[in-house]
Amino acid sequence: MGLTTRGTGLLVAATALLGSGLRFGYPELTVLGAAGAVAVGQAVLGAARRPRLVVAREADPDRVAVGEPARMTLTVRNAGRLRVTSLLAEDRCAGRPVPVPLLRLRPGRDTTCGYDVPTRRRGVLPVGPLRVTRRDPLGLCAATRPYGSATVIRVHPRVFPLTAVPTGAGRSLDGRVDGVPHGSITFDSLREYVVGDELRRVHWRTSARVGELMVRENVDTSLPRIVVLLDNRATAHPDGADGVAGSFEAACEAAASLVVAAFRQDLPVVLLLVDPADDRATDPALDRLAAVALTGTGPGDPPDGVLGAAVTRLRRERPGDTLVFLTGPGGRDDLGRVGALRGAYPSVVVGMFGAAGPTPAAAGPVVLDAADGAAFAAAWDAVRRW
Repeated sequence: MGLTTRGTGLLVAATALLGSGLRFGYPELTVLGAAGAVAVGQAVLGAARRPRLVVAREADPDRVAVGEPARMTLTVRNAGRLRVTSLLAEDRCAGRPVPVPLLRLRPGRDTTCGYDVPTRRRGVLPVGPLRVTRRDPLGLCAATRPYGSATVIRVHPRVFPLTAVPTGAGRSLDGRVDGVPHGSITFDSLREYVVGDELRRVHWRTSARVGELMVRENVDTSLPRIVVLLDNRATAHPDGADGVAGSFEAACEAAASLVVAAFRQDLPVVLLLVDPADDRATDPALDRLAAVALTGTGPGDPPDGVLGAAVTRLRRERPGDTLVFLTGPGGRDDLGRVGALRGAYPSVVVGMFGAAGPTPAAAGPVVLDAADGAAFAAAWDAVRRW
């Protein structure tokens, strides 16, 4: 709460008039000064009264892809016993003020308004809280207070359909990827018998020990396990400005397309970042892709830097059998280090975005040059070998 420019000027004038009237014996000046001081005091008391407002907000939807419509709806209710007037309100959306009109709310009444959320760029957009400014009728004093809670709207990268699916380390006997979770020769765990289970899968030794039928649970090793490694180093995307790079946005679109395609095919997929700083690995993959940003501003990536740590982690943990490395023109010199993972990953695919020319073909990983997510999807479906 504070005085406006008009209120500050009136207070200074009132003080000068009051002091002059008392000093030189002019009662008219004294009356004018006292009237100005009283007006400022009344303005401060009026602005200090906090209106009882209840604010509810609803995002429809709260997760969208780039370019899709999203709308924020606000409902402001007067929970007090007096009518509220002289209120100015604005919401904050993605760091920008959005004016919210508030009518003269009667007690128990509410007003609803909405506005479109900008979804032109990928990211996590903070929205709110609503800031309500109360002014006195003369505009001498203003008090701004927050109402309601803040929320976020996640703008995911665009997703392009992918039809091709890697075949994984093991091949299906039918010549295709089989999504049946049972019937493989690989033992996974034991579970209780349920009606319909085949008796040949009963593990009799364990059943005798625990006193109830236990059956073997197997996994299908022909299912490919996809690992998507997104290069989020700033040095890999040198065309960036203000933390935004076209090649990095294209890589995020490719990563989102791979994750969605694997989900639709019921295939396991793991999303990893070269630099996992500030990465919330427990969040859904698309939410992580909405929040991921370029990291590091150094002149290069030393051998023992974040990429070296990521390669070492992939070689040690082996979370899958098909590795997809998505990088920009600055990561062209690192393809050899990624290609060295062929011993741990039978299939290695590199997505190169924003390169000035085609990447030289070399023995090892399959390299897909693409300008954006749509071009990557077309190149991915055209691959004949994994």
